[in-house]
Amino acid sequence: MTFEVLEVRPAPKKKYVILKSGEMVAVPDDWALLLPGDAALSRRIKKCGPSWTVKKRKGLKEFSLGIWAPADRIDALRAALEIERSDPSYEQKLEAGRKRRAEGEVTYREDFTRATLSFLNFHLRYEALAKRIARLITEHATPVGSGTVGRTKRIPIEQSAEAATIAWLRHQTTTYDRMYIPAIKGTRREARRLLAKESTRLLKNYRQGTKVDPGTCPLQRAL
Repeated sequence: MTFEVLEVRPAPKKKYVILKSGEMVAVPDDWALLLPGDAALSRRIKKCGPSWTVKKRKGLKEFSLGIWAPADRIDALRAALEIERSDPSYEQKLEAGRKRRAEGEVTYREDFTRATLSFLNFHLRYEALAKRIARLITEHATPVGSGTVGRTKRIPIEQSAEAATIAWLRHQTTTYDRMYIPAIKGTRREARRLLAKESTRLLKNYRQGTKVDPGTCPLQRAL
C-alpha cells in the first residue's frame, strides 16, 4: 500500500490517515508531510513515486492539507527545484507559461459566451439582452478555481454553458435562495428540476420574440 499514489482523509490521530475504504492507517516512519503552497514541488512529488495526498471536504469543495511522501525524496526534489529556480531562464519559462494560460483563458471565456448565447437562442429582437446575459453568466461561471460548472472538464462546453445558465436563472429569477427545502435525499434535486422547467418557460418568450413587460418579467427585474 505504501507504494501507491493515494488520496486520503485526515485522521484524528497524529501521523495517521484514513483510506477511502474507511480504514485508518499509520504513515510510514520515514515519510514527511509537504504542506500546500508549492504547486511545482507538489506535482513532482506525486509524479516521482508513492505519495498520499490528504484532502478534506468542506461543503462541495475539497481542500488539500498536504502530501505525505518519503522525506528524502521531498528534500531531493526541493533542492533540485531551488537550483532550477536560480537560473534566469526559469523565470522566463514561467512568464511564457503565464502568458499562454492567460491567452487560453480569454479564448475559453469567449467560447463559453458563444455557447451560452447559443443555448439562450434569443430572437433578434432581444439580441442585445442575450449578449448582456451571456456576459453575466460567463463572469459568474468561469473564474479559475471557482469550482463552478463552468470550469468542469467532465462535460462538453455546450452542456456546461446550459447548466450554468439554468443555475444562474435559478438564483436570479426564482425563489430558490429563499426556499425551505427539507433535508431529505433527492428533495433539493427535485426542487432544482422543477425550477429548471420554470426557467425554460421564462426563456420561451425571448426565444420566440414575444413582447415582454420589463416591469413584470423576473429576468429583466433581476438585471
